[in-house]
Parts: sequence; structure tokens; C-alpha cells
Amino acid sequence: MSSQTRRDFLKHTTAAAATLTAGCTTLPPAARLAKRGPLIVSTWGFGKPANELALNVLQGGGSALDAVEQGVRLVESSGNSSVGLSGLPNAAGVVQLDACIMNGPGHQAGSVAGVEGVLHPISAARLVMEKTPHVMLVGPGAHWFAKQNGLEVRDGQADVASYRAWLAKQKKPAPGKGDKPENHDTIALLILDADGNIAGGCSTSGWSGKVPGRVGDSPIIGGGVYVDNEVGAAGATGLGENVMRYCASYQVVENMRHGMSPTEACAEAIRRIARTDPQGMDLAINFIAINKRGEFGAAGTQANFPYSVTTPDFSEVRKGKSLSEAKQKEGGNE
Repeated sequence: MSSQTRRDFLKHTTAAAATLTAGCTTLPPAARLAKRGPLIVSTWGFGKPANELALNVLQGGGSALDAVEQGVRLVESSGNSSVGLSGLPNAAGVVQLDACIMNGPGHQAGSVAGVEGVLHPISAARLVMEKTPHVMLVGPGAHWFAKQNGLEVRDGQADVASYRAWLAKQKKPAPGKGDKPENHDTIALLILDADGNIAGGCSTSGWSGKVPGRVGDSPIIGGGVYVDNEVGAAGATGLGENVMRYCASYQVVENMRHGMSPTEACAEAIRRIARTDPQGMDLAINFIAINKRGEFGAAGTQANFPYSVTTPDFSEVRKGKSLSEAKQKEGGNE
């Protein structure tokens, strides 16, 4: 072999090795995630402060589950009009809250639904998961359980003044068939920690003016949130009925299991629903997702769906992939 040929061979071999190495680094195994640091993703712009608090919890030695709970609690007590006791009331003038939480290790889950007067339903959901053999508690039972376990609870009677103020702004006193909430949003928050473990949670006051006792997707495992520690996690926001009828967050995670990126997994779940549903893309649903590799994404049926992403290197609000031109106000900031 001539010296020129040897030089060419070595040059091409070195280039090929460099290309292979670069290709491997784009998809780091779970064992290398500690070098990248934790990832927190949540729905809406108001999720960004929650993400940042969650990151602080992780950096202070807390678990992914601790970080999810604390991040969601921040939104629940922030005065948000779609989350927590500051949320808008139902048709009887009462705020009823829904929340769920999932922990990837052990595939644990807990939720509360239609609960009144509990300041932090996300914490009640975690207690259900950790202190009972159950997954979901509802209504007065969930209220009683939260109080028995030392959570802050308040009088769950109707806030007549707030209800009348809200009602005066409405064209209809309560939702009917075909109506959609104009300003209704859920905080869904997903975390991948430095050890490769995943947790997620969500919380909402639900559809304002809803029929008392209505429960949306937020406390439904596989609806509002789904976590699979081998694959990733997904969370939903929007019109819960259009999420829960299709177990949509579960669909997103299964799409990732079959190799789709988080963004495409969200988008394909929506397309699949739209192919079946008579409403087509007029669904008012949006999703966020993360996978085990530390990749993230979002998609929705509205053109301006914002979601928040936080790592040790940056914290920002991004726009999800739009599958229609529909516009929707971001709730919680009226």
C-alpha cells in the first residue's frame, strides 16, 4: 500500500469513527443522563415558575416525585383561575378540584377527584398513592382523607360572591352540549431526574360552570398524565372529555415506545383521535411529553399552545407543534 493510499485510508477511517461517535452521543443511554442533568416540562407559560422550583428541589436532593409535588403546589396556591381553590366555580358556585400523580419506579399512582376545600389536591393524590391500597378517592371521602392526614382544608361551601361575578360574564349559566371552555387550563408537570427516573402530576379546578360532580381527564391515570419509567411520560391540557375518551396520554407514551419522538408522539395521538372523532381537529386538546433519553416535545390542536421547559442550563417557554389554526387564550392569567 503506498503512503498516499495509507494516508487516505487513515483519513477516511478517522472521519468515519468521528461520525459514529457523534451519532452515539445524540441518543445517550439512561446511565449517562446524570451528565445532562434533570429535565422538567410543564404545560403553559405559568408552568415555568413551577419548573424552576422543581429543579431547585432536585438540586437540593429531593426525588422526582418531591419535585413534581412541590412544583404543582406552587401553581395551586398562586391565585391561578384554572388551578387550586382560586379556580373558577362549577354551576352551583363551588370550586371542585381534580389532581393525580405518578411515580415511574414501581408504577405507582394516586388521584383525587371532585374534592372541595383542599388547598393542595396534588398532595392529597400523593397521600392516596403512598398511604392507601387505592388509586383514587373522590368527593367528601377525598376531603375527609386529606383532613385526616394533616393537609390544609377550608370551608367547601359555595363562594356566592365569586360565583355571581363569574356568572355575570357568561352567556350561559352552565355548559351544554357542544360548548367548549374558553379559558380552562391544567398544570401538568413531567420530570426526568439525573438517575433516569420519571414522575409526573397534574392539577386543575376543571371546566368553569361545569355540572357539579363533573370529573375531567386530570385525575384519570392515562388521561391527564401517564408515566412509564421504561419509556417516558405525557401530560394533557384542554377539554378533558376529548382526552379521557381516548386514554390520550397513555397513547402518547405508547407512541414513544414504538420509536416516535416526543413531539411526533403527541401529534400522532391527536391525529388518531381526529380520525375517529366527529369533531375532527376541533378538539381543544394539547399534550407535552418527555422520553427516557431526555428528549421533550409538545403538540396541540391550537396554534398558540405554550409549554415550559427547564434544565440546569436554561428555562424557557416554547411553542408546541400546531395541528390546526385554532386560537385559545391561556387560562390562569385573567
